[in-house]
Amino acid sequence: MALDEAKLHELVIKMVGDMGAAAIAPLVVVGDRLGLYRALADNGPLSAAALADHTDTTERYVREWCAAQASSGYIGYDAKNDTFDMTPEQQAVFSNPDSPTYMIGGFYAICSMCIDEPKVTHVFRSGEGLPWGDHHECLFCGTEKFFRPGYKSNLVAQWLPALEGVVDKLQKGAKVADVGCGHGASTLVMAEAFPRSTFIGFDFHEASIDRANKLAAEARLSNVRFETATAKHFPGKDYDLIAFFDCLHDMGDPVGAAAHTRQALKPDGTMMLVEPFAHDDLADNLNPIGRMFFSFSTMICTPASISQEVGLALGAQAGEKRLREVATEAGFGSFRRATETPFNLILEAKP
Repeated sequence: MALDEAKLHELVIKMVGDMGAAAIAPLVVVGDRLGLYRALADNGPLSAAALADHTDTTERYVREWCAAQASSGYIGYDAKNDTFDMTPEQQAVFSNPDSPTYMIGGFYAICSMCIDEPKVTHVFRSGEGLPWGDHHECLFCGTEKFFRPGYKSNLVAQWLPALEGVVDKLQKGAKVADVGCGHGASTLVMAEAFPRSTFIGFDFHEASIDRANKLAAEARLSNVRFETATAKHFPGKDYDLIAFFDCLHDMGDPVGAAAHTRQALKPDGTMMLVEPFAHDDLADNLNPIGRMFFSFSTMICTPASISQEVGLALGAQAGEKRLREVATEAGFGSFRRATETPFNLILEAKP
């Protein structure tokens, strides 16, 4: 079959753009770790030499970094004055960790995916899984950095109020478990907002629990603690709310985790699922958001699930219908979509 030169040219141009996007990922991490974005946002416009002075780095490297960033549209360049700067929009994405659109964490996770490629290639051939804890450490800090802004922006203001009666319980004093809490970003947001309630974060990754307890101590919150436990065996009962933030699809036995959750809830308690946004049909997820989530799912989520018992491997694009089936099989009597964002489904299940 003859090549269509126009279609080939279009694909090559697309690939050039994709290669540039992939190549910039480690440079974003470099910029974050060295404080280059923050210094430019706080002090710009700056020449490369001045930015290097502000960050105690080397001008020649900084200039090359700035050129790559400006080529990507991540910072601006003034050719007349040979200076670089950042718009408010660029600052919201790259230099302000409190911004709901702060995206730096995703680049850390992407770097871990590249580092761990040989491990994933191996499991493709062997059919084995790749445990969460066997990834490069960039994944763990990247996950915290990526999800924390969304939790701070949406969790208390929109997601919890969308659940039936939950905010009223939290204000009066509720018992809450955050399962698969990682570094505890979601748990700490809730604990700070509802001082009369008690919060326990559980995760099977001991290093993440250590980090979460350190962050809780720094925040001086007395109503929260973190413990190492699996989703099917975390301790306690009579919880008012048990939440799973962006983690149920990573679990080997999500049905078992949900069934244990149902038994641990009060009769009028609530299971809250926050999952990556996805439509139920594959064709409807073939878009930029789906592209990102399917890529993370291939390298991280699906291998993590397969490494555990059962290995159901829901994947990061399971969709509401499949998640409803999980909750129903676990014994929940009601299930609904409480609210959504372009990146999240917020689902409510009750006994």
